[in-house]
Amino acid sequence: MLSNIELMRVFVHNSIQKQEVLLSNSVLTAQTVYRSNQVMTKAEGVIATAELAKEPATFSINATSSHWEVMNEALADYSYILTGEIDHRGFYEYRYCQIPSGYKMHGTKSVHLWRAWWKYRKYALQLGFSLELLIRYRNAWYPIRDLTISDGLLYIKTLGNEIAVHSEDLVIWLSRTQANNHEGSTVIQDKK
Repeated sequence: MLSNIELMRVFVHNSIQKQEVLLSNSVLTAQTVYRSNQVMTKAEGVIATAELAKEPATFSINATSSHWEVMNEALADYSYILTGEIDHRGFYEYRYCQIPSGYKMHGTKSVHLWRAWWKYRKYALQLGFSLELLIRYRNAWYPIRDLTISDGLLYIKTLGNEIAVHSEDLVIWLSRTQANNHEGSTVIQDKK
């Protein structure tokens, strides 16, 4: 039987490929309804949709679903990130975002970024910044210079900015997956 994360990954993959889905486990059901792939639960109803007619695929995720983190992780695995605000139905929209080669994208609560930061903290502080972890801010990727916690807020210092987020807030960030010998550009803009 598929786990929840495996079911969500198949849902995302099939939706990107414009393929119908018909999957189920003890908690989630994924199926195609009127040119839209959907994931639902008995308790919450529809918690995720993908419009098959749109190119590239866009996903809508129920912001209050108890399965939000699993769905968010599955979408991040395919380079889909949260865009915009909650719509009139209470859903967030996710769109494809090209990420730099050699990185893995994460869309997590900021506390997970804090944990990852501690692996690279000493190295980053010695250099002034490191390209091991990048944060998404204003449609660009920035290296993190420092992270501090104060009064329940996480302060993320980048080159020229400081971002304050609550520990439960979603942040989009990258971690390096392979060692690159060159540091490259420090700010990576989206191509539009």
